[in-house]
Amino acid sequence: MLFLDYAKIFLKSGQGGSGAVSFRREKYVSRGGPDGGDGGRGGHIIFVVDSNLSTLSDFRYQHHFKAGNGGNGEAVNRFGKDGEDLRIPVPVGTIIRDAESKALIADLTTPGAEFVILRGGRGGRGNSHFATPTRQTPRFSEKGELGSELWVELELKLIADVGLIGFPNAGKSTLISKISAARPKIADYPFTTLTPNLGVVDYKGRSFVAVDIPGLIEGAHQGVGLGHQFLRHVERTRLLIQLVDLSGFSGRDPYQDYLQINQELELYNPDLAHRPQLVVANKMDLPEARANFEEFQAKLAPVPVYSLSGATGAGIDELLNMIIQKLDELPKAAAVPLPEPLTPLQPAGETSEIQVLRDGSVYIVENAALTKRIARFDLENDESVRSMQKLLKRWGVEEALVNAGVKEGDLVRIGDFEFTYSGED
Repeated sequence: MLFLDYAKIFLKSGQGGSGAVSFRREKYVSRGGPDGGDGGRGGHIIFVVDSNLSTLSDFRYQHHFKAGNGGNGEAVNRFGKDGEDLRIPVPVGTIIRDAESKALIADLTTPGAEFVILRGGRGGRGNSHFATPTRQTPRFSEKGELGSELWVELELKLIADVGLIGFPNAGKSTLISKISAARPKIADYPFTTLTPNLGVVDYKGRSFVAVDIPGLIEGAHQGVGLGHQFLRHVERTRLLIQLVDLSGFSGRDPYQDYLQINQELELYNPDLAHRPQLVVANKMDLPEARANFEEFQAKLAPVPVYSLSGATGAGIDELLNMIIQKLDELPKAAAVPLPEPLTPLQPAGETSEIQVLRDGSVYIVENAALTKRIARFDLENDESVRSMQKLLKRWGVEEALVNAGVKEGDLVRIGDFEFTYSGED
């Protein structure tokens, strides 16, 4: 399976259905009142955390997602059908960010959780809502509210108890294949592993999840060698296991390898450099490794160094015992609470304050809530237009325009709606 841990997608919630204009029609009832039903709400966009998924590969070819629109209202006060919600499955550990601002929207770490990121637009009200003692036969209704649009970035950070890190060819893939059912590609050349490998380790009645991170090199914190893609997958681990090749066959100094890996962690995320870590000297079945062990251990003192041979399995039991002991001492990773969903109805940032900007002879009225309200009026219906004019007066738009210096004949723009100012009620 293609391993994909980043995707950029476009989301659009459904538009609300329009309200109906209808009047009661019954035998012996000559003047039935309005009975236009409301439109249905638009469909929501919902992310669903699916523990059966392990990558974001489902988003490789599909980048646009749209929920269903609400149905229009009908006569006899029949409401329109709600738009179909769109549920988008994502793996555990998916982070959602606003693609433009990069602001964190959600961190989905709980299997089975659902997160409503965009709510559908409200359905428009039928003409039965607009009847008053002085207006008993309203011949207009309300349009449905538009849905919301948003580009988001999805980023997958694997959730594991233990992260195996180290330079390429340090033996991480061999180790995870020995302690779990994971079967990564193993070969005697650098960068054999190009994607993280998750494995469940069962040992003495205990189990934990380990992830084998592809080899890190100098500059990984800057993205060199796909460093960013790899390092993100150790951010959620509780314990790091750094494997160091003590054989010297790579031509590198084992102690410098150890320092370099920790430096890359520090530069990428300082918290990682202080994450609990076990240092493991690997390939101890080779004479060169055994000859280098004492000097390497002395340089790291008082940090303990564990030795093993991934090839023969020597030392693995001792390492597993220590891993379980360390995990018992560390706190469990806390689930990240879901934030409030984004929604076009969200009051944050929406106030009754009217701002008027001038662009030549064009006066632009700015207020997010008012713009949404106006978009729901049927501007081809005279009664609807008169109702909107009353709304503008209640919101103080005319007063704000006069204070801004508007003159008769100037163009006024509110969202997509434009009109020529006449100065008349």
